[in-house]
Amino acid sequence: MKDHDPRQTWKPVVGYLAIVALIMLLSNIFIFPTILKTDREISYSDLMEKLDNQGGEEKITAVSLNEDNRTLRMLAENVKTGEKQIYTANIWPGDDLLLEKLRAYEGAEISVEIPTQTSPLLAFLLSWFLPIIMFIVLGNILLPRIMKGAGGQNVLSLGKANAKIYIESETGKTFADVAGQDEAKEALTEIVSFLHDTGRYKDIGAKLPKGALLVGPPGTGKTLLAKAVAGEAKVPFFSISGSEFVEMFVGMGAAKVRDLFKQAAEKAPCIVFIDEIDTIGKKRDTAGLPGGNDEREQTLNQLLAEMDGFDGTKGVVILAATNRPEILDPALLRPGRFDRRIPVELPDLRGREAILRVHAKDVRMQGDIDLNAIARATSGASGAELANIINEAALRAVREGHDAVRQEDLMESVETVIAGYQRKGAVISEREKKVIAYHEIGHALVAARQKNAAPVTKITIIPRTSGALGYTMQVEEDEKVLLTREEAMIQLTTLTGGRSAEEIVFGSVTSGASNDIEKATRLARAMITRFGMSKHFDMVALETVNGQYLGGDTSLACSPETSALIDQEVNETIREAHEKALAILKDNREKLDELAQFLLERETITGEEFMAILNRPISLPKAEPIQLGEGQ
Repeated sequence: MKDHDPRQTWKPVVGYLAIVALIMLLSNIFIFPTILKTDREISYSDLMEKLDNQGGEEKITAVSLNEDNRTLRMLAENVKTGEKQIYTANIWPGDDLLLEKLRAYEGAEISVEIPTQTSPLLAFLLSWFLPIIMFIVLGNILLPRIMKGAGGQNVLSLGKANAKIYIESETGKTFADVAGQDEAKEALTEIVSFLHDTGRYKDIGAKLPKGALLVGPPGTGKTLLAKAVAGEAKVPFFSISGSEFVEMFVGMGAAKVRDLFKQAAEKAPCIVFIDEIDTIGKKRDTAGLPGGNDEREQTLNQLLAEMDGFDGTKGVVILAATNRPEILDPALLRPGRFDRRIPVELPDLRGREAILRVHAKDVRMQGDIDLNAIARATSGASGAELANIINEAALRAVREGHDAVRQEDLMESVETVIAGYQRKGAVISEREKKVIAYHEIGHALVAARQKNAAPVTKITIIPRTSGALGYTMQVEEDEKVLLTREEAMIQLTTLTGGRSAEEIVFGSVTSGASNDIEKATRLARAMITRFGMSKHFDMVALETVNGQYLGGDTSLACSPETSALIDQEVNETIREAHEKALAILKDNREKLDELAQFLLERETITGEEFMAILNRPISLPKAEPIQLGEGQ
């Protein structure tokens, strides 16, 4: 296939321009042979003088008289030079003296334009109705394009809720499409039962909770759960984002809320799903300061009023989703509005395997695929990330020419999602490769020589697009939900193993441990401020977590003096782990050299290869300390 040449695009345009220029040139030559100067306006007295001066330098060759506009245009030609000029003058209608002089002028072509008599009705229509019609036509053509550029909002639709409505056959989702969220599905089953048979609940006098709030990290399937509830109940499903209520015109957000609940009442029984409700449901300003977002608060107040106003026995269920439940207004969460709060957390080991199976059913897989191994390697992954891993594996299988997805494709896709794609073209010097190899073997060796540490499954020094120059992968054999102080110290010691190996072998340090330092500092601070694993502080919460589902940023809740003590203990905790890592590597220096050399040769080794070399007798002589050159 030939590459597209941008110059080819300009050829038709240049041709059209050439044709237009040729037409204009020919028109000037044959149709407008003489290029006249612009009209020159003269007074009435000068006009009469020119008409009287028949034998002067200028000869009058044509005269055009328009009594309706009270103007006269006269074409004069210079007798000597042949230059032509048009003169214009204002006249009075019925000027007999002027007409007499014009008729007496010899050789001039005189044309008199007779004023037309226009019908008064026609003049009224042309002056009033025609501009109005043109304005309406242009408005209908241009206004939708202008409003589309301003956010896609039509003036005539202001106050209307832009909710997407799905009938029962259009959602296409059921609980079978949702995996790894058994507790959330169980909590929503009662809502499905009520929408299936509202009469059974009415007979006993039970009222369904008006609203259910789905909370959890991004990508865990909150929107999918809401659609599955509608698909199971076979009722209409209204879907709208919280940001769609926010308008530039005051009061329009509240009007959209009213319209949404009006539509829902007409379609009852139905489900109304508001995604990212924290956009309009934030806590109201209680400080009484001016300049608050009145439009957002009006929208929230209208939502509260509508949830109080509709009858819960009609079968209108409000589902909402958010990643930030801690910032929602308390009035929104009280009984009678969002009665239930349903956590949609990150899936556990069994849930991850179930999610992988759901997404793998539409992908051609080899028969020996072990999805349990993939699930164990993806601890902390959300449903969206697991779906992406399956898709990345399928894409890799196509790139590699496989007829089906293999286990190696899945494992590589896990690494792609975690650390990015391989940078196969990265240029790294031999000395830096050696530093990276010792760094990664340091992590793995420290982990292997500690009890209860997660087994090493892979070590690589191939750079990744995430910025990692190499990494060591550890996978827990069992799912853990609790962290002991001993396990936390094992993790800290493993994190410091890379830097410790650099110090022992090269007698210097590099910036390659920056990510390890960040993780170690974060873990050590959490041990002291939130986990109660401090030597100096008792069971005291010294930090608060903000946005637990969006990264879990923390803020100190203590005095400056206490903060200084916290920093001191964090430093002591990390130093303790660092010293332990140094001791382990010094005791296993021969194995450190042997494993680093093997990794340099292979660039990537498995956990089985690592343990086989670690457990066999020493095969290398004791290495002398290697000194880094300047800049290393």
